[in-house]
Order: sequence, then structure tokens, then C-alpha cells
Amino acid sequence: MDIDWAALGQVFGVSLLATVGLVGVFTLGIVGSSARNAEGGTPVLARTGAYVCFALCAAAVAYGIYIITAP
Repeated sequence: MDIDWAALGQVFGVSLLATVGLVGVFTLGIVGSSARNAEGGTPVLARTGAYVCFALCAAAVAYGIYIITAP
């Protein structure tokens, strides 16, 4: 049995970067949704950015499911 260590390392690296990136985008969404201004309301730009971050996370998950289930 021969293991292709270069391919294994490439899969590990891409998986690590994708995971860290996805967690980072989700964290930005949480921070944006919890931002408050002086009056106690959420600024529109921060809320919009949070929604964009959450949409990116949902798109990444949907793409991953598509890749797994594609014929």
C-alpha cells in the first residue's frame, strides 16, 4: 500500500484553511450582529455585514453538501 503524502498534506492544508476561514467569517457575523451604537440600536451597516457573513457561511455549507452528494 502506497500513501501519496503530498496529496494527503494538500487535503489537510485546504481543510484547515477552509475551517479557519469559515469560523472567522461566522465570528465576524456574530460580532456584527451584536454591535450597538450609543442609542442602543444595531447600526444598519453592521447588521447588513452580519447577514452577508451568515449568508456566506450558509453558501459554504450548501456547497460542501453539494460536493458530497453530487453524482
